[in-house]
Amino acid sequence: MSPNQRRIAQQICEFCSGTGWELVAGKGVRQCRCRISERVNELLERSRIPKRYENCSFENYYPQGDPWKEKDVNESQRMALRDAKQFVDEYPGVDFGLLLLGPCGVGKTHLAVAILRSLVRKGIQCLFYDFRDLLKEIQGSYNSVSQTSELKVLSPIYEAEVLVLDELGASKPTDWVRDTMTQIINTRYNDKKITLFTSNYQDRQVLQEETLVDRVGVRLRSRLYEMCKVIEIKGDDYRQKIGGTRGRRS
Repeated sequence: MSPNQRRIAQQICEFCSGTGWELVAGKGVRQCRCRISERVNELLERSRIPKRYENCSFENYYPQGDPWKEKDVNESQRMALRDAKQFVDEYPGVDFGLLLLGPCGVGKTHLAVAILRSLVRKGIQCLFYDFRDLLKEIQGSYNSVSQTSELKVLSPIYEAEVLVLDELGASKPTDWVRDTMTQIINTRYNDKKITLFTSNYQDRQVLQEETLVDRVGVRLRSRLYEMCKVIEIKGDDYRQKIGGTRGRRS
């Protein structure tokens, strides 16, 4: 057997012998696990999850506090983790998305990506976009040199079965930004597509900081109420804590 033949033989799946169908004793055949694994890998590649978050999971999301003393664990983070897991368990039997609100570094994006990765393992087509990056791509599509169009940029956003829009409200709320947000969110709402949002802006004003309504407008905030279950996450900035620890170690 030549080296090439040996390589091909090693690549043939032990469960389906390359047919794509696996025999299940007493039940007939089903799509082989190797094909499901290939589809999961393909869906993960197409999901646009940033490398920084590609390993985020429910298993490595740790609510702040002492894990050995339940009463000391951050309750909002514990409940957020529970709600995120429940969302995945019940999907596709859900008709609402999630709106994760909280200050920087409490794990909003971590949980959103953990949901996406879990859904992808179910074979669900998911897509991740930082809202600021999406707006830049749409603006770039107006440039004839870019060889893209607004429709080409927006089609995957409209068509994704589950979409994460990270950092909602982070861009300066100009009329164009609000119109674009409204167009995207209303289109997905009308098509009954599930959308998960994260935002650093709260519903209630804290000190003199802007609220989510200030950033997206009253009308769009009302639409988000219809589309999503609100999950408020409180806590300290995890990234700031890590940075402080590194500083002490150096």
